[in-house]
Amino acid sequence: MGLSYKKSGVDITKIKQSQKAIGKIISSTHNVQKKSKIKHGFGHYAGVVEISEKMLLATHTDGVGTKVLLANMMKKYDTVGIDCVAMNVNDIICIGATPVSFVDYIAANKNDKQIFQKIVTGLATGAKKASVPIVGGETAIMPDLFSDKKFAFDLAGMVTGIVPKNKMILGDKIKEGDIIIGASSSGLHSNGYSLARKAILKKYSLKDNIRGIGNIGKALLTPTEIYVNPVLETINKCKIHGLAHITGGAFTKLLRLKQIGYSLDEMPKTPPLMRLIQEQGVDELEMYKTFNMGVGFCVVAPSRESKKIIQIFKKYKINAKEIGKIISKKGVFINERKIA
Repeated sequence: MGLSYKKSGVDITKIKQSQKAIGKIISSTHNVQKKSKIKHGFGHYAGVVEISEKMLLATHTDGVGTKVLLANMMKKYDTVGIDCVAMNVNDIICIGATPVSFVDYIAANKNDKQIFQKIVTGLATGAKKASVPIVGGETAIMPDLFSDKKFAFDLAGMVTGIVPKNKMILGDKIKEGDIIIGASSSGLHSNGYSLARKAILKKYSLKDNIRGIGNIGKALLTPTEIYVNPVLETINKCKIHGLAHITGGAFTKLLRLKQIGYSLDEMPKTPPLMRLIQEQGVDELEMYKTFNMGVGFCVVAPSRESKKIIQIFKKYKINAKEIGKIISKKGVFINERKIA
């Protein structure tokens, strides 16, 4: 057995069990507010409540994960804010919502004005690309929470969005014969870093330069692509059956949309950075369960919409291509090998 996400300390199966238990507790609150009606709760890419006869309010929260450790190691703080915005807005658009406001939360063991400014500069950069205003946030100094004596921090955010009731996309319309279009990722994005660090740093230094990758540290800190504008345009101009942000759990996330078959048999060539990780002893199927493998976002649609969707992504300088199709056999398959 080679390296795995589980051996790196992240057991996806047990995490899903915890999430299921948490979901039951969360659902007990769904009837406490009489002025809003829950349209979709725990388990998708965003929670949704009805705020008027025609309009829905969507919310989502997410962080940057252990990518913040690399920012600290590299002493480079101006890009993780982009990741924070991206991880939130890329999720909320998966139900067809337009992001309308964002708030952030920075927790640190000590006050460092210059570092905070760099983190927030990244947040602002991401917010501008996503066309979402940052309307507030919180900075908490908690010296006893972090064991590191040097500067240490965590970063998270929350986004709200709106979507007309008749425009919400949950994946229920996905059917056999639909095609799956994959939009290119910019790198590892913000998931799988516990395994990535374990695999790469046992042999290499963040200062090392690798042919086809460049400086390893900078490559690992490449910010997450933001898909808001092309995705919202495809929703307005094309018939879309499902949308999936490929993050934690990677392509197993597709089953979140609908319990059907996802055959991925035209995936792009494995990016050099992910190939480097795999070369350190990570099984190929484990890679597809953990990393985006060059595809950061998936669009499921009727085959006739393929060309138009690809052109819209191209307009925003994001490569996209057909990577698979919907089949009747339940599960997620990579070149006919089942991963979920």
